[in-house]
Amino acid sequence: MLELRGISKYYNPGTVSEMCLFRDFSLKMEKGEFLSVVGSNGSGKTSMLNLICGSIPADAGQVIMGGRDITKEKEYRRNRDIGRVYQNPAMGTCPSMTILENMALADNKGKMYGLSRGTNKARIELYREELAKLDLGLEDKLHVKVGSLSGGQRQAIALLMCAMTPIKFLILDEHTAALDPKTAERIMELTDTIVKEKRLTTIMVTHNLRYAVEYGSRLVMMHEGKIIFDKKEEEKRDIHVEDILALFNEISIECGN
Repeated sequence: MLELRGISKYYNPGTVSEMCLFRDFSLKMEKGEFLSVVGSNGSGKTSMLNLICGSIPADAGQVIMGGRDITKEKEYRRNRDIGRVYQNPAMGTCPSMTILENMALADNKGKMYGLSRGTNKARIELYREELAKLDLGLEDKLHVKVGSLSGGQRQAIALLMCAMTPIKFLILDEHTAALDPKTAERIMELTDTIVKEKRLTTIMVTHNLRYAVEYGSRLVMMHEGKIIFDKKEEEKRDIHVEDILALFNEISIECGN
């Protein structure tokens, strides 16, 4: 379903601060797989997501999605098949627009825009039903501007908007990191429900080791642009937070910290 094949990525090439983050990096995911990714700062987690989404180019290698080489494809074209939820709740929604307008915008993703109204009245009831599933009372606030909502409410809407149109791949970039513990738990429950209902192939980058262990079908740890730990299905179910923490501590000692 998704493959990073022989990827190399340099930052500041040709300068004294040149850094090679990835050298011949490869990762393959199967359709419907839910991959949790952990790793220390600078390990390459977010850069990997950016390479998949086309936010940054690869210096070498290929990005294959659904058997198609998308390495040179522009970011906006990849976005037709990819939904992404960011760490900052403000990045997944338009704060100056109402909930209804945001939902309509997401509903029209990838479609041609003419001179017709941006909001289809026939779809409003559907938006209410989808918002009601969040159990946050947002179905009664369709005309409230998103910028006035809490971070958790905005993140829930961003998550819902990502999956409104058919997508093949869901990217979760530390999407609970900016939320309080209670709200983060709710967002993770919603995430799990949406991923299972839509059968989405998913990558979730997180610093929350418990979420990484409890959610998803596969767990990967990255360090200095390499995958140093990769467990799937039954093997993953035998992993505990303490095991991941011990590996983090081992890496920290090796690095002289």
